[in-house]
Amino acid sequence: MTLEVLDGGLAGTIQDGGRPEWTHLGVPPGGAADPWSFAIANLLIGNDQAAAVLEMTVVGATLLARRSMVIGLAGADLGGRVVGGRRLLPGRTHRIDAGETIAFPGEVIERGARAYLAFPGGIDVPEVLGSRSTCLAAGFGGLDGRTLRAGDVLRAVRDEAVVHDESTADASGRMERIWPAETPLEVATGPTILRVLPGPAEGLDALVAIAWRVGAESNRVGVRLDGDPLPAGTGGEVVSHGVAWGAMQVPPDGRPIVLGPDHQTTGGYPVVGVVASADRPLLGQMRPGADVRLRPVDHDDAVAALQAQRAALSAGVAALREALAWDELARSAGA
Repeated sequence: MTLEVLDGGLAGTIQDGGRPEWTHLGVPPGGAADPWSFAIANLLIGNDQAAAVLEMTVVGATLLARRSMVIGLAGADLGGRVVGGRRLLPGRTHRIDAGETIAFPGEVIERGARAYLAFPGGIDVPEVLGSRSTCLAAGFGGLDGRTLRAGDVLRAVRDEAVVHDESTADASGRMERIWPAETPLEVATGPTILRVLPGPAEGLDALVAIAWRVGAESNRVGVRLDGDPLPAGTGGEVVSHGVAWGAMQVPPDGRPIVLGPDHQTTGGYPVVGVVASADRPLLGQMRPGADVRLRPVDHDDAVAALQAQRAALSAGVAALREALAWDELARSAGA
């Protein structure tokens, strides 16, 4: 099963679970910027949660199906559709026929920035340091360490997806399978609220008091926040130290940087806080211009939020498996 790239979009890359075990050698952890949507896209078509997918940002790719296939789609709604035909909504599987062209122009985004397109078994590209993720900074992984471009061909690891045959029909009458649980994007309204643990440096209280907006320079390395000036002495430079995904650095210009999955492994700015791991999906979906507020939490609150998120994902997985089990039972009975 293959899709030919007609237009690579703004910043499409191949991503999987990343390389967190290589950070001690200076390799960015990488992987999907929104781990929740990444997992859902894979689970919808029966993949391992960490299988390689196509991550599309704001303006997605245009792809031609060389063979019929089923895809899993999750994350932000980038206006996906079969060209000249039906819409492709996130949180669902979609059957794409050979010869059909699908496009994600980014014209109807209401919330979020990134969509994830999963292939049966994952996208078949070579593993580098145990991962298929694209590392743009070092130029390896994915498609030769670069973003998607016209002429690329994306191949599925497996010929068939494990799909639910008795799911809801879309407007065209085609059958699709729908993720059964709420997503962070569906729950969120108004400004994005990021829960933040205190960091080793002073200044989190000052950041919490300000209404922030995502800056235009934001990318997978980090999210820039624009807002009112911080009190003197909040930012600056310090001796370089290790940093983590979600760390909130404040450089001398006073514009905080929230580190993303492609962050450098050391940094020389004060870290006033760290975004709770449960809010990495929201962090990965923050687009330029979006409003952001920070809410301080303690360690116990952060752990409880992550446990609740994992429980919600497990509940969704169980619901999908139950549906598949009923399908198998119906088929065995000749229904």
